[in-house]
Amino acid sequence: MIDSEITFRKLEIFLAYMEKQNITRAAEQLGLSSVSVHRALHSLEEGLRCPLFIHRGRNLLPLPAAEALLEHATQVIEQMEHGILATRRAAGYGDKRLKVGTLYSLTLETIPRLIMGLKLRRPELELELVMGSNNDLLHKLEDGQLDAILISTSDSNVDAQRYDQLPLFQDDIFLAAPASAELASEGTADLRDFRQKKFVSLAEGFATYHGFQEAFQVAGFEPDIVTRVNDIFSMLSLVQAGVGYTLIPGRMKGVYENTVRLLPLAEAYQMRQTISLVFPHSREHDPNLLALAAESRMYALTSRKR
Repeated sequence: MIDSEITFRKLEIFLAYMEKQNITRAAEQLGLSSVSVHRALHSLEEGLRCPLFIHRGRNLLPLPAAEALLEHATQVIEQMEHGILATRRAAGYGDKRLKVGTLYSLTLETIPRLIMGLKLRRPELELELVMGSNNDLLHKLEDGQLDAILISTSDSNVDAQRYDQLPLFQDDIFLAAPASAELASEGTADLRDFRQKKFVSLAEGFATYHGFQEAFQVAGFEPDIVTRVNDIFSMLSLVQAGVGYTLIPGRMKGVYENTVRLLPLAEAYQMRQTISLVFPHSREHDPNLLALAAESRMYALTSRKR
């Protein structure tokens, strides 16, 4: 077994001294004190159980044993550096590609802004986007298929011990109706008034589906759902075509306000989604995720000022 006094750090100090042949200059290169360098070299000799240097005045002159160690220590440190880089790449740490999962609805405004800011911070970074439901993205993060996700954390059970959550903004839910629908031009929508209407919905697992179910439980009836779809754009296309009504988050208003009629929900049904960046706590020091988190904080700050 290798003696515990022999460490990678001491080998690095040894290599620096062998290069400089001077304790003071080696200490300056390493950002250490001369005493620390001298102590590390002496400790290395104790771990090897043989002398590496002889004292000549205030200098340490390498013995043949030091020359022999120099060759192998150089190879060991180089191999370990390669091993650390390979390990980090395998874990996705500091790689040039970042895999981010997102809800479909966030691709309208949130994701483009984050990407532009992220490219300014890390121009070499390639971003791979994966779109899906809240549940699907959370499962892929847990399986290590994604580095980070942007989801509605108010509709998900996120393990706070394993994952960091960074809220970006909160979003209200609205009733969306076909443009031809006869709606009150003012006020709010009481879902009980739509008992006889047809509805379209997202499939189970999507953030808005969860709120959809809760709202109609409060209203006290089961909505007549014509069809369920797997993305919010398809759902709103069906609303535009007059197939039925639905509930949508406010972030979709800017695109569909001219083709879909929107009404805020009455107080009894009002709900909010909290959109957050979620990533593994174990990777909180990953430079790519640090950049994404920093850009997300900037987004959150500007969102609050609106």
